[in-house]
Amino acid sequence: MLALRLARGSHPLLLLRRLLVTTAAAGTGFLILSTIGHAAGHPAAAEESLVRLLWCAAPLAATAQLAVSTARTDPAARLQRGMTAAGLGPLRLTLLATASTALTCFLGALLSLLVFLRLRGDLGGADTARSLGIDADLLGAGHPLPLAGALLLLALVPLTASAATAVSLRPRDDAGSQDAEPRPRTAPPSGLPWGIALAAAGLAIEAYTSPASKAHGGLLPLPGRLIGSPPGVLGGWALSALGLVLAGPGLVHLCGRLLCAGRPGALRLLSGRVLQEESHRLGRPLGVMCAVASAAYVAVKVYDSVPSRSFGPLTGVGATVVLACVIASALTAALESRSARARTTAALRRLGASASVLHRAAALRTLVLLIVLGPLTWTVAEMATLPLMH
Repeated sequence: MLALRLARGSHPLLLLRRLLVTTAAAGTGFLILSTIGHAAGHPAAAEESLVRLLWCAAPLAATAQLAVSTARTDPAARLQRGMTAAGLGPLRLTLLATASTALTCFLGALLSLLVFLRLRGDLGGADTARSLGIDADLLGAGHPLPLAGALLLLALVPLTASAATAVSLRPRDDAGSQDAEPRPRTAPPSGLPWGIALAAAGLAIEAYTSPASKAHGGLLPLPGRLIGSPPGVLGGWALSALGLVLAGPGLVHLCGRLLCAGRPGALRLLSGRVLQEESHRLGRPLGVMCAVASAAYVAVKVYDSVPSRSFGPLTGVGATVVLACVIASALTAALESRSARARTTAALRRLGASASVLHRAAALRTLVLLIVLGPLTWTVAEMATLPLMH
């Protein structure tokens, strides 16, 4: 009940982010239900249905990441002055944020169930799926749906998101009092060498296990008839994506070091120090966004090389959910970083820094991140594409 009251009184921007989480949970739930419907309509194709279910892990992880990012920026989840005396300590605030996340994702899962049953014709409107360009056979229309199994798998969406929120926001002994401003962390992250090593290993595995004869006839085809994907290729992609995610904080810190190199002026020094201090907060979402952009580049380029193949509607839904979640998570991390620097920004304004100087510093940070991360993402994507094209 307290979570509902806080949700009703939240800032409109926070309500918008929660609406995005609900929409992402609805899209992920719809993909899971579509997999169950396909299994009910094609009992002989159990392996294909299992593959479709496995591919739901990507939008599920993206939804959980967006839910965690939204919970981290919720003012109700922060320990304010006087909350401990009222009985709302760090543990109870974590439980409150977890309950809010579970409620938000539950609404999305419920919405996906209603839409899925409507498209199947179980709630009337049998031609609704056809009017939207969706083959009702993909949803198992006309076949009984195992409701217990559908609800059990559908519950994975709120359970995964709430568990990720609880782990991310759990009280830490070394955090100290959360009333004070977080201490800046200028030490370089240690994940850059490991990230580079994993990305290189993933590219090597993909090149070794994906000859041209297997590039379009693997064991694990993407749902929607996108491309054929041998297990080695999937393993290589996974390692490359994990490498980019691990290297994200180190790359952001490196961008700050580059800005501060030499004899920087006030603008470069301010931009570089901010990137170094915020690398732990901005690095992971930016690394995930680079990994998703790299995978999307590979998928589209390989798809264009096979004109006879077409995107399926479920592939479009899954890609939209993943892309929307990673972009929203990156923007949310940027807003969280801006909020964490509020006192520093106010101090700079009192010292005489104009708003235009702060805006130019933000533009310079964005430009440097694009210059460093853009070519790196393209290089990894191009190297991942070469074994599939030749």
